[in-house]
Amino acid sequence: MTIQDHVAREIIDVGAWVAARGWVPATSGNFSRRIDAKTFAITASGVDKGTLSTADIRAVTLWSPLPSGVSAETPIHMALYEDDPNVGAVLHTHSLAATVVSLAHAQDTKIALSDYEIVKGIRGYRSHAETFELPLFSNSQDMDQLAKEIRIQVKAQPRMFGFVLCGHGLYAWGSDMREARRHTEAIEFLLACELDKGRYRRSRTDRGS
Repeated sequence: MTIQDHVAREIIDVGAWVAARGWVPATSGNFSRRIDAKTFAITASGVDKGTLSTADIRAVTLWSPLPSGVSAETPIHMALYEDDPNVGAVLHTHSLAATVVSLAHAQDTKIALSDYEIVKGIRGYRSHAETFELPLFSNSQDMDQLAKEIRIQVKAQPRMFGFVLCGHGLYAWGSDMREARRHTEAIEFLLACELDKGRYRRSRTDRGS
């Protein structure tokens, strides 16, 4: 299937945007964008996400075997698109904050993010007083089983729009690429705040404050 120019351009642009923020070191991360009810486009495996070209983007058909050259994590993207026709784009990053904060919460099932104004950047949240609960999954290499677990959690938790794989990275999505970018940026900011908050607390303890 030929991927439309505007679809490829959205993925290429978001790759450069994410890479500029240091959220996809080496060849990590993957980004996708829905094409229609039955297909989506996704970045190829093993490529620098900051220098993508149209040759680095593959078309995937829902409810079908994966084509060659796509990431092993493509089933996660597929699960989100198959279960919710309103999902228009999915972004997966590997930031320092997501990696470290998730490891600090390795025994938990979620990361509770409270009292942050930026939470209003996530659809459905109207006040800093609301707690954004970011689900946390173990970094399983069984992608089919992991996709099943994610499906269950998405159905159980309205306004989810993201989760973290422990020691791995963030997945965030939205109704289109613009919303997926906003959700990614908001959640990455929240995680960065949590990381810095932990450092601040340790520094105060070390000073005996």
